[in-house]
Amino acid sequence: MTALAGSTADVLWATSLRRWNAVCWLLFALMAVGLVAMNRPGGSKCAALVLLGGVVLCYGALDRFPANPVVRPHVYLSALVVALGGLAYLRGNYAALFMVTLPHYWMFGRTPRAAMVFLGLAAVATLAGSVLRDDGWTVEFFTETLVSTLLVVAVGALIGLWAHSVVAQSAERARLLAELEEAQAELTEAHQRQGAADERERMARDIHDTLAQGFASIIVLAEAARMGLGTDPARSGRQLGSIESTARENLAEARELVGSGRRPDQTAAGPVAETLRRTLDRFAEDTGLTVDADLEDLECDQQTRIALLRCTQESLANVRKHARASTVGVVLARQPYGVELEITDDGAGFSVEESSGFGLDGMRKRLAELGGRLTVTSSLGDGTRVLALIPPGAAA
Repeated sequence: MTALAGSTADVLWATSLRRWNAVCWLLFALMAVGLVAMNRPGGSKCAALVLLGGVVLCYGALDRFPANPVVRPHVYLSALVVALGGLAYLRGNYAALFMVTLPHYWMFGRTPRAAMVFLGLAAVATLAGSVLRDDGWTVEFFTETLVSTLLVVAVGALIGLWAHSVVAQSAERARLLAELEEAQAELTEAHQRQGAADERERMARDIHDTLAQGFASIIVLAEAARMGLGTDPARSGRQLGSIESTARENLAEARELVGSGRRPDQTAAGPVAETLRRTLDRFAEDTGLTVDADLEDLECDQQTRIALLRCTQESLANVRKHARASTVGVVLARQPYGVELEITDDGAGFSVEESSGFGLDGMRKRLAELGGRLTVTSSLGDGTRVLALIPPGAAA
């Protein structure tokens, strides 16, 4: 981005320089015509034309071969100083050359100090030529030459310093704009990377909460059905039916994940208590555990319904895999501070501080997106309590 801004500035500068060169060539030509038309002795006229020609040749070489190490801007400015002194001595209309080339000191001086040095040398050269021409410090020298030269130099210095300040400010603004554009590009790229990371995390959470849980249920049911084939065929048949239903649901979830349909989080509409009750009934049927449910028939937005359902599914999956419990309690109620879901079990418990599972972390992040929080309380041998709280207006 910075290189692009720099190349654009170089193109604009090259275009402006070409236009200025065209004006300079025209002015040099007019000065040459003026010198030829002057009614001066032949030797003086020829010498003046030679000095002007030297300046033109140096300027042309500098314009034609800017990268040549021999043709330096300071060489041209030195030749210009000599020509101005010579023209002042020859009465060769040096003032016109001084006015035409006044911007050159700032264009080719590289720095304000160098420009001021060459401008001062030019003033001294013209004054010295005028003194030698008039054989001393005459009244004409003081009234015309000295005053006009110093006035031109002062105006040129002020205009040059002002122009240099403007150019420096413009360059600084261009640099700041280039840095701003670069920062904006980096910020956009960072946002894109963050968006991609967030999307990957969301997909991982959706897969864990839907497909992974379904496959875990299929494994547990398949093991139970295999072990009960010889002793309880009817129960094994029910478990095989549950396996088939879970597999079909997983297949539908997988199609929605990779297809253009709704997200897996977009569950069917309906009261949240009814959705949770179906989930709890299915869990009790598959595991044979006792489920005590106290579900308030409340209305909530879709995002809250999804969060409550996923927290319930994850908690029940943990009970199935780790708790070795006999009873599970689920309470859903609306409190003044929000919707509260409590899931307890009388299982083996665990150390919350040492837990590093993806499920609990996923529940915390899902609730945090709605401004809610998850509290897990457990200890070895005392069961587990999972409390999910979603504040009012979470969807907004």
